[in-house]
Amino acid sequence: MSFYGFEKRFPPTKTVLPGVTTPQTLYRALLACWCAETCAPRMRDRWTEDDPTLGQCSVTAFLAQDLFGGEVYGIPRPDGSFHCYNVVHGRAFDLTSEQFHDEALDYSENPLQRREEHFSKCEKYERYLLLRQRLEAWTGGKRNG
Repeated sequence: MSFYGFEKRFPPTKTVLPGVTTPQTLYRALLACWCAETCAPRMRDRWTEDDPTLGQCSVTAFLAQDLFGGEVYGIPRPDGSFHCYNVVHGRAFDLTSEQFHDEALDYSENPLQRREEHFSKCEKYERYLLLRQRLEAWTGGKRNG
């Protein structure tokens, strides 16, 4: 496991899915849930099980926000899009950072991302719902709380 922020300690939250109490346990669960259908359509032809985080950033970051609270921020990308990550209790983590391999990302002073803007694209909201459903099925239950 080597996502950005993995080494940070996060207080477990009470509003979780069974077995999902920290970003680290969420990451392990998502490894079984990410798929081509949850990947951004523009990247879907490059998605593989060997690179499961590719194209999963916004749907993953907003799902993590549902579970742990905090805020979602976006790193501006050269194509005009944003790479989304989470900040909870003042600690940044990026469950999908591995898709960038050796590229160094700057997690400071990035704009806040709003789910209303991201989910105004129907396909993105549908991918988020699919990822959430897959996670709930994998963990064996709906979110508590």
